[in-house]
Amino acid sequence: MINVALLSRWHVHADDYANQIKKNEQLSIQLVWDEDAERGEKWAAELGVPFDGNLQSVISNPSIDAVVVNTPTNLHKEVILAAVNHGKHVFTEKVLAFNVKDCEEIFAAVEENGVKLMVSLPRLTESPYLYAQKVVDEELLGQITTIRCRMAHNGAVPPEGKTQGWLPARFFDEEQCGGGSFIDLGAHPIYLTNRLMGPVNALHARLQQTNHHGVDDNAVVILEYKSGALGVIETGFLSYGSPFQLELYGTEGTLLIEDEQIRLRSSRLGHHDWESPQQAVQRLPMPMDQWVAEIQTDKAPTLTKEDFINLTKINEVAALSNKENRRIVLSEIQ
Repeated sequence: MINVALLSRWHVHADDYANQIKKNEQLSIQLVWDEDAERGEKWAAELGVPFDGNLQSVISNPSIDAVVVNTPTNLHKEVILAAVNHGKHVFTEKVLAFNVKDCEEIFAAVEENGVKLMVSLPRLTESPYLYAQKVVDEELLGQITTIRCRMAHNGAVPPEGKTQGWLPARFFDEEQCGGGSFIDLGAHPIYLTNRLMGPVNALHARLQQTNHHGVDDNAVVILEYKSGALGVIETGFLSYGSPFQLELYGTEGTLLIEDEQIRLRSSRLGHHDWESPQQAVQRLPMPMDQWVAEIQTDKAPTLTKEDFINLTKINEVAALSNKENRRIVLSEIQ
């Protein structure tokens, strides 16, 4: 049994991770800490576990084996390093940190202390996107020329009679979040396109404050891959009914995924009709389950250090591109 402390309910996915822990027979919630004591005490009462308002006390507690971090993103480095340096395994909400340098510092501490770190990148475990990887690996699209990925919702759109959408106000605090829709919701298209397309050579970002929230609420980034392909990532907090979309275009075919509906047309299949595979590829264990397996058996997860660092890298360069309103070659800032 792995005894877990929950560190903050700040992120909207905190309850999801608590529920995942409850469903995993190898995990047990023992403590709650939160930088907001009132919020933390309420959560602890709901979960039926103690609240400890002293972070040092929690991470030095010998009965705690691991922590789940859902703090404001600007606290990730501080909190994760503190936990790792006390020998605790860490599961954290994306992104790992605001810049690559901080990510590398965290990984150095992870390796030094011999603990396991997992960042929640769930699309890399889901069947439709594993199928996309299979299509790419089997070269069914020929030379891939373009990728487009979109994830957006209406979290910043106030319902009639309201002044705020369903996203909490703290998600528009640039100091805590490091940005808006792109660093949060855009993470999913970023890490997915990173995995499918490989290294990015250059990008140009427009992180727009359409409704003046103080952070971007609508974003588009154009990417140039070292393979020669182009990419478009779209995200935002202002779209009602927007499905998750992944599109891959190549010299020999097209792959379209909308939510979990897959359509493929490839000249290399011997015909020119669209196919709609239903059970394309079996899904992988969720990130938290892979984290548990790595802790208990040292089984290498399918989500990697490169996935985590490259997610931060694209965010870091996109923020600079938007600030300076220019195309940036990634090698220029390394």
